[in-house]
Amino acid sequence: MLKYENLWRTLKAKNISQYKLIKDYGIDKAQLHRLRKNMVVNTLILDRLCSILDCRIEDIVEYVPDDTE
Repeated sequence: MLKYENLWRTLKAKNISQYKLIKDYGIDKAQLHRLRKNMVVNTLILDRLCSILDCRIEDIVEYVPDDTE
């Protein structure tokens, strides 16, 4: 499973709000909702966020293996 908890930490560290992502950078509210819920998002969004935040993909997303027992 991909988790986007790192995104929120990176946003805070860079002092960029979700509102700023929407208003200044044109990130769709629906995409932010999907990221908050760890849902599937397009890789173009991840690429765009890396560009906006001037960061690496690891600063946005983390892979966590599913618990399959």
